[in-house]
Amino acid sequence: MQVGVTAAGESSGAGENPFTPKGYLIRYWKKQISNDLPKPGFLLDKASPLDSVQFATFSKLADQNSLATHLPEFCAKANLLCFPDLTPSLEKHDGNVNFATYLNKNFTNYGSSRLGGVDSFKNYSDGDNLPVDTFRRYSRNSAGHNEKFTSYATNANVADQSFNTYGTTATGGVGDFSNYNTEVNVPNLRFTSYSDSGNGREQSFTSYTGQANAGDQKFTSYGKNANGAANVFTSYGKDSNVMGSGFTNYGESGNGANDSFTSYGTDTNVPENTFKNYGTNGNVPVETFKNYRDKSNVGDDNFQTYGKGSNAAAVGFENYGQSFNEGTDKFSSYGKDASGGTVGFKIYGVNNTFKEYTKKGVTFARYNESTSAAVTTASLAADSGKKVNKWVEPGKFFREEMLKGGNVMPMPDIRDKMPKRSFLPRVIVSKLPFSTSKLGEMKKIFHAGDDDSSMGKMLADSLSECERAPSPGETKRCVASVEDMIDFATSVLGRNVVVRTTETTQGHNSNIMIGKVKGINGGKVTKSVSCHQSLFPYLLYYCHSVPKVRVYEADILDPNSKSKINHGVAICHLDTSSWSPDHGAFIALGSVPGKIEVCHWIFENDMTWTIGD
Repeated sequence: MQVGVTAAGESSGAGENPFTPKGYLIRYWKKQISNDLPKPGFLLDKASPLDSVQFATFSKLADQNSLATHLPEFCAKANLLCFPDLTPSLEKHDGNVNFATYLNKNFTNYGSSRLGGVDSFKNYSDGDNLPVDTFRRYSRNSAGHNEKFTSYATNANVADQSFNTYGTTATGGVGDFSNYNTEVNVPNLRFTSYSDSGNGREQSFTSYTGQANAGDQKFTSYGKNANGAANVFTSYGKDSNVMGSGFTNYGESGNGANDSFTSYGTDTNVPENTFKNYGTNGNVPVETFKNYRDKSNVGDDNFQTYGKGSNAAAVGFENYGQSFNEGTDKFSSYGKDASGGTVGFKIYGVNNTFKEYTKKGVTFARYNESTSAAVTTASLAADSGKKVNKWVEPGKFFREEMLKGGNVMPMPDIRDKMPKRSFLPRVIVSKLPFSTSKLGEMKKIFHAGDDDSSMGKMLADSLSECERAPSPGETKRCVASVEDMIDFATSVLGRNVVVRTTETTQGHNSNIMIGKVKGINGGKVTKSVSCHQSLFPYLLYYCHSVPKVRVYEADILDPNSKSKINHGVAICHLDTSSWSPDHGAFIALGSVPGKIEVCHWIFENDMTWTIGD
C-alpha cells in the first residue's frame, strides 16, 4: 500500500493545464516511472503553483538575470521563503512608547538623544513566520533611557533580528531582554557595536532564546570602549537545541566592566560558543561564568585572546562545562600579557586545552581532568535522572523488534517545523546559480544582505551540506524539483519505484500502539532512497541512498481505544558501523556503532523511495 495519497485519491492530473509546471511534472512522472500505481498527492502538491503565464514570465526573467529586481512578486507567486526588504524608518518619538503585537519593522534613530523614558516591546513579532526586525542607532547618545523587550518574537519561525550601534555612547539606562526569542525555530540574532562607548549602561538578558532550535547569536564589538558597563546573561539559551553564540571584541578596552553569565547554555544540546578578543585591553573587568553549559550534551567553547592585555581582571569559572557527554573547551592566549589579573576555575569540566595561557594568578579547584570523564558523566546522570537522554526524543530511534503488532511505544514529534514552500519548476532551477563558488550571485538574487543574515547563512549552510563528500556507502544528491528527485530515485532503484511517507502526524508526542505491520519488498533487506528537507528559499531536498535497510508500513493505533489513528512508514538501518559513536541513536538505545540496527519513522514531508512491490 502506498501512503500519503490525498483524500481525493490518485493525483492523475485530470483537468491540469499541461503548460503549468504541475502539468509538465505529471507527464514526466508517467514517462519515467514504469508502474501504474497511484501518484503520491503529498509529493505532487509540492510542485510549483505558478500558472502558465507566470511560469513563462519568471522563466524569461531568470534568462535575463533579472529575478532579483522582481523578488517580492516572485516569492509570493512561487510560494518561496523570502525575507521582507525593510525600508529605513526615520520617525522620532518624544514620549514613552509601548510597542505591542508589532511585526517586521525597521527602528532607525529611534530614541536617539533621549533623556530618560521607557520604551516597551511586549509580544512583539509573537508567533510570526519569518519576522525581520532591525534596530539601528536605537537609543544612541541617550541618557537614562530604558528599553524592555518582553516575550519578544516568542514562538516565531526563522527569526532575524539585528541590533546595530544600539545604545552607542549612551549614559546610564537599562536594556532588558526577558523571554526574548523563547521557543523560536532557527533564530539569527546580531548585536553589532551594541552599547559601544556607553557610560554606566546595564544590559540584562534573562531567559534569552530559551528552548530555541538551531540558531545563532553574534555579539560584535558589544560594549567596546564602555565605562562601567554591567551585562547579565541569565538562563541564556537554556534547554535549546544546537545553539551557537559568538562574542567578538566584546568589552574590548572597556573600563570597569562587570559581565555575568549564569545558567548560560544549561541543559542545551550541542552548544557552540566562541569568545574572541573578549575583554581585550580592559581595565579592572570582572567576568563571572556560573553554571555555564551545565548538564549540556557535548558542546564546544573557544576562548581566543580572552582578557589579553587587560589590567587587574577578575575572572571566575564555577560549575563550568559540566556536560554529561564530553564537550571541548579551548583557551588560546587567554589572559596573555595581562597585568594583575586573577582567574579561578572551580568544579570545571573535562577535555580542555590551554594554549599560551597566562601563568600568573590562575587557580584550579576541583578541576575534573579528562581521565575522570566517566565518573563525571555517571555522577551527572545520577544527579539528573534521565537527562542523559534528554536531547534524544523518546521514540525517535527504536529497535526493529518494536515493529510488532500490540507493542506500545512513544512516537516523537514528527511534525514538519520548516516554513512552507514549493518546488521551483525545473526549467527555472536550471537557470539559477547553485554552488559555493556562486554564493555571491545567489545572495544577490535573494536579497541576502550581509554574510550574517538569516538568508545568507541559509544559502551557505545548505550549499555546504549538498557539496560535502558522501559518507561510506552513501549515494547522495540535492534536488530542487520533483523531476530531479525522480531522476535520482530511478537511477538508484530502477524505474519501478514507489514513494512513501507517514500519512499524518496523529499520535505524535504520545504513546502509540503498533497495529498491522507489512515489510516492503517482502521484508527483505533492500535499499531505498530517503529524502529530507533543507532550509532554503525554495523546496530543496537532500536525498541519499544507504544500502542494507528494511522498510516497513504499520498501522498506528490509539493504545486505549485500539482504533487506527495513522499509517506510518519506518526504515531500519541494519549496518550502523560507519555511524558516529555520539549519534543520538546510540545514546538513546545504549549501544555502539555496528552492534545494533536502528529504526526511525519517516517524518512529515520527508519520504522514502523503494522498488515497487
